[in-house]
Amino acid sequence: MVIAARPTQKVKIGQTKLLINNEWVESVSGKRFETINPATEEVICDVAEADKDDVDKAVAAAKTAFYGSEWREMSARKRGELLYKLADLIENHKEELARLETLDNGKPIAESLNMDLPFVIETYRYYAGWADKIQGKTIPISGSYFCYTRHEPVGVVGQIIPWNFPLLMQAWKLAPALAAGNTVVLKTAEQTPLSALRVGELIIEAGFPPGVVNILSGYGPTAGAAIANHPDIDKVAFTGSTEVGHLIMEAAAKTNLKRITLELGGKSPNIVFADADLDKAIDGCHNALFFNQGQCCNAGSRLFVEEKCYDEFVAKSVERAKQRQVGDPFASNTQQGPQVDREQFDKVMHYIESGMRQGARMLCGGHRFGDRGYFIEPTVFADVQDEMTIAQEEIFGPVMSIIKFKDIDELVERANKTIYGLAAGIWTQNISQAHAVAHKIRAGTVWINCYHAFDIAAPFGGFKQSGMGRELGEYGLQQYTEVKTVTVKL
Repeated sequence: MVIAARPTQKVKIGQTKLLINNEWVESVSGKRFETINPATEEVICDVAEADKDDVDKAVAAAKTAFYGSEWREMSARKRGELLYKLADLIENHKEELARLETLDNGKPIAESLNMDLPFVIETYRYYAGWADKIQGKTIPISGSYFCYTRHEPVGVVGQIIPWNFPLLMQAWKLAPALAAGNTVVLKTAEQTPLSALRVGELIIEAGFPPGVVNILSGYGPTAGAAIANHPDIDKVAFTGSTEVGHLIMEAAAKTNLKRITLELGGKSPNIVFADADLDKAIDGCHNALFFNQGQCCNAGSRLFVEEKCYDEFVAKSVERAKQRQVGDPFASNTQQGPQVDREQFDKVMHYIESGMRQGARMLCGGHRFGDRGYFIEPTVFADVQDEMTIAQEEIFGPVMSIIKFKDIDELVERANKTIYGLAAGIWTQNISQAHAVAHKIRAGTVWINCYHAFDIAAPFGGFKQSGMGRELGEYGLQQYTEVKTVTVKL
């Protein structure tokens, strides 16, 4: 049975209003919505619900801040100092923020505190260091001219973040945008608004000028759509489903041809060759799929295993899944918490039913865990065929699909036979083979003998319908600047 999560009152709840122009305000409509504890299905609190009118107010504040003297004339080094200060404040409040994240999202406290928060802090510090190093080039051109480029901020940026890594996705979006000198209207996921709003309080405390960062809680079809369609927003950065990514592209084309960065869905191949260190591969593939309750866009969700080691790999992976600790996300030994909400729970259960119906062999899991909360047992399917729904569609849950392959030629073709191209993994001791396959896989990130090996300096993003543009590193910073060419007659 699931151990009940600690009472809500033991976690400090910060602001529940909208942050517009450095002021906490109720929505224009006065509407509020409930945010739910996914471990208990109880209401944590209610939060202001933004819609188009609130987006208009936030965009106006961001536009005024962008063209105003305080932010626009602030030195790049000073912008970096503000980001450093924000990182310090987050570090000072990291335990509070981790508890808030676990309460609202359901992820284990060990992951919130020891994985997400350190990466959040590192992200702000990394881009703080970049703030005064964004520079153009001098270019020799024909004739008597002096030619140079400037990298200038795009302008007012709309950012829409997902619910699976609320604090981390907020940092990935805000840090490079602010380092480059943009102003921001950020919409939280409706499932997980609380930690982002708390960071809003720290942004004010750090000393960012009014209107530079505006944070709205609300729903995609209302507040999100208003951001995508707003004529005074110069760029939208979105992380979420491919379906919504299509809608944002359409809106950008119809309004003002705003710039877009999209980090979308994935159905990533994770490939195990028979010569791999099998124990390390089993552990790595387990974490590649089950980490964060399987709620990762880059999860290794199509697990291709070479025929020679298939049976052994399947047997050991099942035993590994059965050992996974599921329960109270505030317990220090919990490895898997609940899915984020009822909708996601139902979606994952539907995919499990689909796998059984289409003939995949379910070897463990497949059921709800406990009698309350959105917990699902770690589930492993073997004998999965390429055409099955669980091998084609993004499940976003703790469901492992193991697929058999015989040789490299058929493997590469099958691995690439998907609309997605976000990530891939390769497990082998033959480094030449690893590089050869990595070069043929159509994916934005390929991990060899590892998975989920992220670093703030390494770019992340997808091929095909997994998105466009990159986040993290210098490549992520480039998404928030426009290049201006200046030519002077000498």
